[in-house]
Amino acid sequence: MRTLTSDTQKLRGLIDREAERAGFAVVAVTSPDSIPLAPSRLAQFVAEGFHGSMGWMEETLDRRGDPSALWPEVRSVIVLAMNYGPEHDPRELLERRDRGAVSVYARNRDYHDVMKGRLKEIAGKIVAKAGGDVKVFVDTAPVMEKPLAEAAGVGWQGKHTNLVSREHGSWLFLGSIFTTAELVADTREADHCGSCHACLDACPTDAFPAPYRLDARRCISYLTIENKGPIPLEFREAIGNRIYGCDDCLAACPWNKFAQMASEAKLAAREDLREPKLSDLLELDDAAFRTFFSGSPVKRIGRDRFIRNVLIAAGNCADPALAGQVTGLLSDASPLVRGAAVWALSRLLPEAEFNACADVALALEGDDGVCEEWQQALDGISQKEIGL
Repeated sequence: MRTLTSDTQKLRGLIDREAERAGFAVVAVTSPDSIPLAPSRLAQFVAEGFHGSMGWMEETLDRRGDPSALWPEVRSVIVLAMNYGPEHDPRELLERRDRGAVSVYARNRDYHDVMKGRLKEIAGKIVAKAGGDVKVFVDTAPVMEKPLAEAAGVGWQGKHTNLVSREHGSWLFLGSIFTTAELVADTREADHCGSCHACLDACPTDAFPAPYRLDARRCISYLTIENKGPIPLEFREAIGNRIYGCDDCLAACPWNKFAQMASEAKLAAREDLREPKLSDLLELDDAAFRTFFSGSPVKRIGRDRFIRNVLIAAGNCADPALAGQVTGLLSDASPLVRGAAVWALSRLLPEAEFNACADVALALEGDDGVCEEWQQALDGISQKEIGL
């Protein structure tokens, strides 16, 4: 067991003060060997294919499950959490189908950028005080932040697999500082989910095969962000107007009643991303997309994937007023966009108009995937006609 010396106390006091100054809601410490079950759980997740197309998870399996495998010199892991609690329940926007729902975490600056600079400042203070070496991570390296945060006492991994805090609910960004300094670990947090399954019931696509287990291939966040291809037909209606990520399981957590709205201005939502109009977003070409989402995590998926998402939302909106914009995207340079436009248009146009549009577009379409979208849409209309 590590001994609590005067120097250790002073270093921890410094870390706590600097974390508070930098706007972190929680700071806690654990040891690099505190997540012994993580490697096997991660291996099972990958073996069952629940990671979908996120090949990097399989490629970094060994390092991801063990902090010491990632950096053998690490002696302590400092976990820091930043509150991004929303002002209102984000699910309220789901009823406004003419608006796009962007996940709460992505409504302003990329939290990776916000947190990493602050973590580096704290890490620099640690080295100045205690010497040694440090490494800073914010969700971009093979680090299992959630199990480490649970081990450090920041919160616990709920049945939705996300971190839950008694003080901050499900709204915490996580980052970590690996250090060669010897620090005393904090007490692990217990699981306080009890018999509650609100988060599991809230999932629109049944992405949880069991409590504490997630099949990312069915998760709307995965489908709209990580998934590079067309969104599978079976999930399109359930996506509703969610155009980037999904907050349903997070927002359903009863522990959110103790969460406070994020007070840090840099984490407050951009006004133009609180409830953007689908009609405005459909107009974005690549240059406009990059400008509009400059500094936002949304920018990372690129314009084509984003417009794919907006088109799915447009189809679910079922507002004929959007048909003109969607028709224009049938000639978009991206097959991904054209394919999504086909599905959206099949829900926006009367049958005769859609069939006429198909006759023209199919004669010009050279992409097999888009042609398949047309055929699926036409088949769907035929099945409706005969009552299937």
